[in-house]
Amino acid sequence: MSEKKAYTQAFQTGKYNKASGLLGKYDNVRRFWEDQVTAIFLRSALNDLIERKKKRLERIRILDLGCGIGDGYDLIMGVTTNDPGIYDTIVNAVTDEMLKEYVGIDINENLVQQALDYYDNHPKLRFEVADIAQGMIPGILDQESPFDFYFTSFGTLSHFTNEQCIKIVADICGHAPEHAIFMGDWLGRYSVEWQDLWHHPADQEHFMDYRMSYIYPEEERTTADVAAFPLKLVCRKEVESIIESASKKAGVAIKPLVYFDRSIFIGRHLDTGDYNQNCPKLRGPVNALFEKYVRTDLENLLVDYVPRPGFDHLNNFFDSFFMSFNALVKYTMGLLGDHDCHNGKLKCIPDILPYYPKPLQEAMETMRRVIESVGWLDWGDVRANLIESVLGFALRKLEMELQPGTGVGHGLVGIFEIKK
Repeated sequence: MSEKKAYTQAFQTGKYNKASGLLGKYDNVRRFWEDQVTAIFLRSALNDLIERKKKRLERIRILDLGCGIGDGYDLIMGVTTNDPGIYDTIVNAVTDEMLKEYVGIDINENLVQQALDYYDNHPKLRFEVADIAQGMIPGILDQESPFDFYFTSFGTLSHFTNEQCIKIVADICGHAPEHAIFMGDWLGRYSVEWQDLWHHPADQEHFMDYRMSYIYPEEERTTADVAAFPLKLVCRKEVESIIESASKKAGVAIKPLVYFDRSIFIGRHLDTGDYNQNCPKLRGPVNALFEKYVRTDLENLLVDYVPRPGFDHLNNFFDSFFMSFNALVKYTMGLLGDHDCHNGKLKCIPDILPYYPKPLQEAMETMRRVIESVGWLDWGDVRANLIESVLGFALRKLEMELQPGTGVGHGLVGIFEIKK
């Protein structure tokens, strides 16, 4: 009976649940693509901030606006130092030693409680319930010391109107020290995921009815009672206007460091088709690229982009974008097909054409070198465990280098320097 009780207790902890990176909120794409892309773009600014704090013998304070269950903490702590060497063990930009305090605020009491439960043993983390819709001064930040890094993530600022965003950013500027970093995250206005919504006037705010249908299995999406809530879609010009107005309101200089589009190729609503019935279902096969001992049918990564009439500039971008991705996938398929497993050599190497975009040429060359280097291994599943994951990272790098930072991805992110 004691043995049965022990196994029952173990089961009830939830630790016996089978984990998979193919589905769920924390799938492989979220962990190895989306979060990593944000971390890579943030790396330079955060490292510069850390270096300044070290020279002053000071630690860093971080404020996470719309923290949810604390995913932003994991995101920030996953940012690496600039160009970490392969010998290095500790590569985090923000170490426990450098962190003075991380404060997360969110309007949802249940999410804050979950964050408290999850991080209850971490003395430098604090989570509080607060509504930032009407700004943070007076009220939320009055009793707080200045933070060094203020940030939102996962589309938080899309919950608010432009005027509310201006007040939020202006309050951050007023509260910040002489030098700080701010990262703002919105939903991109012209993602291929919601191509049906492109027709709304660009000079007017537009809130979409956002459905989290992707959390349901495909067969349940049409029958499940999925609640919808408004989220604002923005383009870069709209964000630039918000930042300019906030700067004037606060009387503080805000310098844009970088804008980037996150999740053009792998947004969650590509697979649902809720806002574009012609969406290529890519998140599933990309998840499979990163899953060990799972071989991906690479044909499922190929995209036949369907344009929307009347939007030539967007159609031209997406057509060229997906053609580059298709070229990399087809090149990899060609290499795999021509690889001689007996002698570990390629019978014929497909041409890399000189008029291909440079990022595409580099990605193709990477795949050739990897397949030649590891294809001869005869233990494990070298394709599933090594080659496909490198293809996933090559596709990720291609997305990062071809994106224009204008609002054509699931998320549009801006990183800014605040100077007084």
